[in-house]
Amino acid sequence: MSTNKPLTKFETLLRYVLPLLVLLITVFIIRVIMSTSPTTEKRQQAADEPLTVEVLILEQRDFPVIIKTNGIIQPRSQASIASQVSGTITQVSPAFTSGGFFNAGDTLLTVDNRDYIIAVKIASAALIEVKLTLTEEQAKSKQAQRDWQRLGREGKANALVLRKPQLASAHASFASAQAQLEQAQLNLQRTQILAPYAGRVLTKNVGIGQFVTIGSALADIYATDQVEIRLPLNSQQQHYVQLPEPFKPHSRTYYPPVNIIAQFGNQRYSWSGKLTRTEGALDAKSHQLYAVATIENPYGRDNSNKPALKIGQFVSAEIAGKVLNNIFVLPTASVYEGDQVIIFKDGLLHRKNINVIWRDSRNTIVDVGIHAGELLVTTPLSAVVSGSKAQLITTRNNADKGN
Repeated sequence: MSTNKPLTKFETLLRYVLPLLVLLITVFIIRVIMSTSPTTEKRQQAADEPLTVEVLILEQRDFPVIIKTNGIIQPRSQASIASQVSGTITQVSPAFTSGGFFNAGDTLLTVDNRDYIIAVKIASAALIEVKLTLTEEQAKSKQAQRDWQRLGREGKANALVLRKPQLASAHASFASAQAQLEQAQLNLQRTQILAPYAGRVLTKNVGIGQFVTIGSALADIYATDQVEIRLPLNSQQQHYVQLPEPFKPHSRTYYPPVNIIAQFGNQRYSWSGKLTRTEGALDAKSHQLYAVATIENPYGRDNSNKPALKIGQFVSAEIAGKVLNNIFVLPTASVYEGDQVIIFKDGLLHRKNINVIWRDSRNTIVDVGIHAGELLVTTPLSAVVSGSKAQLITTRNNADKGN
């Protein structure tokens, strides 16, 4: 027996009309949202609107290459001072301190010399004794010669009769005593440790009152008449600098000038130097050639208004390279990837390939691919294509550019 009641007309109407009503309301809401949402108006540049650009008139000229590199200050000559005698250090020069300056021949340290003075006196006395013995033997030898002749002996007297072995022994004893005196005098001189050249103390190892033995390391010093900087050069840089090569026959060695720059705080100082030599082989890791620049008298009067250069200090270097003739000097910022430039001609922009022979952060040097009188676009336009329309803002030449 079925329990389902038949639907009323109202229930039937709700069952079929309500979903349709919901669908219509949803469509209406979507349309309202779409009609009231903000729209972005896209503004497209007119196809015929030209770009505005700034150009540079290309001119051929000569360009002196400046090679920029860097290195570390090193001493021209460095040595470790060692004691040649034993004793207690009794005096120390005020210059004998880390960083202290000294002149050639200055006394840096003094070792107690009393034992060595006594040794000189003893050697002097021994020399007097053997000199007396030598004099006696010389007299005896001459007397033996006269006795042989007075006795009228036939033939020549042998060496023993003439006391020649005794005389030779006396000569040897005299030479030995003389050498011992010279050695004692030399040891006495060595109690004063003298500077071998004008220089500066790098490290100090001993002080007053300290006992030193023969071979004790006293200090590390270096010469101050010159300092050197090893400067790495890649293959391109080597090509554009005249390296000092004195082995070449019938040619005068040229030493390119070098400007050495050091930073002290927010101040930059420069020293004048020159490229004096190159090392004998390429660096095994970088495959670069190291050239050595020299600064003469870096601590002298001419450089007294500058801070003292320190061993191990990092410096920059600008080497005067070769002069390139009849080339184009372009701003590096105007050269695009793939060595291309943009030329303005007859209201249109044209991309051109160029041959770059030298480049640094500021200038790019080109020999072929462009011509004198053409207009180089200096306004950044990396995405422009050849044939784009353009109009000029200003026109400059190399004089205006300041190159």
